[in-house]
Amino acid sequence: MAGLYIHIPFCRKACVYCDFHFSTTLKSQGDLVKSILKEIEIRSDFLGEPLESIYFGGGTPSLLSFDELEAILLQIKRNFQVSEHCEITLEANPDDLTRETLENIKLLGVNRLSIGVQSFQESDLEYMGRVHTKEQAISAVTIAQEIGFDNISIDLIFGTPGSNDSKLRENIDYTLKLNVQHVSAYSLTVEPNTILHHNILRKKTIGPSDENVARQFLLVHDRLTLNGFEHYEISNYALEGYQSKHNSNYWKGVPYLGIGPSAHSFNGQSRMWNVANNARYIKNINSGSVAYQEERLRDKDKINEYIMLSLRSYGIELAFYERQFGLPKEGLLDKAKDFLENGTLSLNNDVMSLTKEGMLYSDAISAELFED
Repeated sequence: MAGLYIHIPFCRKACVYCDFHFSTTLKSQGDLVKSILKEIEIRSDFLGEPLESIYFGGGTPSLLSFDELEAILLQIKRNFQVSEHCEITLEANPDDLTRETLENIKLLGVNRLSIGVQSFQESDLEYMGRVHTKEQAISAVTIAQEIGFDNISIDLIFGTPGSNDSKLRENIDYTLKLNVQHVSAYSLTVEPNTILHHNILRKKTIGPSDENVARQFLLVHDRLTLNGFEHYEISNYALEGYQSKHNSNYWKGVPYLGIGPSAHSFNGQSRMWNVANNARYIKNINSGSVAYQEERLRDKDKINEYIMLSLRSYGIELAFYERQFGLPKEGLLDKAKDFLENGTLSLNNDVMSLTKEGMLYSDAISAELFED
């Protein structure tokens, strides 16, 4: 099974922390949708296996009109074999999700929503540059459930300056009361060249503290897992049976195709990423070609990606590691010795995983286990 990602690079307003490719100028949206339809046709032979997941990300995919979303889904079905149980996810902002919009989305076959709530605290929303309110977030989830959506994920961001543990607990309590099936919880990160980065440099605002982020990461973990959520990836929690197929495929190394400007693809041997410029993307597609860069993965790259992605999620299966890469597990276990002893890694049934404390240091631990 494979995955398909559609990047919709438009937003009404820029969030201060976002470093994804997007534009707040919507005038080219129609032309870009036409180019997406054409790229789907151009790259119809990229995967060669049925789609298990279709994911509309961005940007803000909920800005698509009914006709645009319908056209993209029909084009996908014309050019790819779609599994009967395909997970079709649409990322959405709460302020876009009226009852009519949600009814139309469901009518088109979207069966999973990922709603960018981020926080139920007005002070957090203002700091992050979000345009929706707490009431709109609660209403969006409630109406979606009334219409029949039974696979809903919400995003939460923790570690914002000015927030505290009490407010974070309140955010989680709201989340639990809404009875959603999935939560993606991210620490506020200051990415280069974002509005937040520039504001911090100009001393217009303060950034997150590592101590606050680490403490709140553990708080989120404890409260969600105590309420029946499985912490199945560093930033993701799900009730049983509701792990995101799309995200899980990334971490398992399943092939996927990315459509749209800046979208990434993976075929098992190389990674490709489309040009991150709407005008150039449209121009190239109109000429019948896709502008992208490609990185061929060396054997060492494949090993290290497996280590990094597996540690983030389901753990390193040592028998698979030996069989797939022809390397003895003893060498990897020797590198991991200190982490196993200090409790940041655990070993159970020949699977090596990060503990909740280890998740705070995942990048550093992965780097120590990498093949030189």
